[in-house]
Amino acid sequence: MSTITTIKQIASRLNISASSVSRALNGHPSIGLRTKMRVAQLAKEMDYEPNQKAIFFQKGKTFTIGVILPELSETFFSSAISGIEDTASKHNYSVLIGQSHNGEEREKEIVSMMRKYRVDGLIISMAKKTVNYDHFEMLKKNGIPIIFFDCIPNLVNINYVACDMQEGAEQAVKFLLKKGHRAIGMINGPEKLLACQQRVEGYISALQKQRLKYDPNMIVSSDLSREGSAQALDQLLAQKRKPTAIVLFNDYVALDAIQIAKEKKLKINEDICFVTCGNGSILDYIAFPPLAALEQFPYQQGQKAMESLLEILGKQQLNSLEPVPNSKIIMESKLIIHDKRPFIAHN
Repeated sequence: MSTITTIKQIASRLNISASSVSRALNGHPSIGLRTKMRVAQLAKEMDYEPNQKAIFFQKGKTFTIGVILPELSETFFSSAISGIEDTASKHNYSVLIGQSHNGEEREKEIVSMMRKYRVDGLIISMAKKTVNYDHFEMLKKNGIPIIFFDCIPNLVNINYVACDMQEGAEQAVKFLLKKGHRAIGMINGPEKLLACQQRVEGYISALQKQRLKYDPNMIVSSDLSREGSAQALDQLLAQKRKPTAIVLFNDYVALDAIQIAKEKKLKINEDICFVTCGNGSILDYIAFPPLAALEQFPYQQGQKAMESLLEILGKQQLNSLEPVPNSKIIMESKLIIHDKRPFIAHN
């Protein structure tokens, strides 16, 4: 049966105090280089492993970051997680991941679990069905910093990393206007999400800059389920002036909309055209992809979210009595054009 090597055993072998061994292992300047090397060598020979609980207690940190996101199966979030984990690893942090599956109650359960595990901070992409933000406020009161990304609650005084969806939506609508479309619809997500409000603002701005009239009936919301997307598409196609092009909330709404349109015997990119607010690799595997996609750089969002959280944690340690200023990082989105055909005039 194997035994666990302790600092006291190393100290006994070297005939020095346990406190000297502890300082040597932690690189304390009061310990000479020769002693540090002797301690490090013996610790290696004896397969010594630090007592993590003692380290956590001493430093007041667990070096663990919690990440809560809707669905890890979505390419956007799997890419974002890679950015978070790569950055965390460089700073010797571990990542604990939970999926809300877009449910508010599940999200609250994960937040509670993360608190019990005493994570140092949280990176959250909010569940799209969340309407009550009490669990976020509770974390704030407990001094646990949060960085939101992608799906961000419409709250003041929060930290977040996001793409500029107002500018992105404006790019998408401008692209379609240049293609000759004048009846342009939008299938948006839940209205409470900040990014959804920004999409509407960008849509309206693009029309106004071309001195075109804004028809609020051309923007409909979906709960992002297939049924919700089907209902939204039906609502748009029932308009007296049917849209010839539609801007879609994300790639998964795009997949649903394309399939539903095909079931209605509509020719994709002829009878109806789409632009999606997402540019996942999944688009490479469909026969009739959207004309264009709005790249939101999920890996970089994950990187920046982790870097921002580490910066906040560092400031908290230096000035524990003073509030840390909010961090708001807004990245530019980029319209990636998949359809290279000449501009086509539409009625």
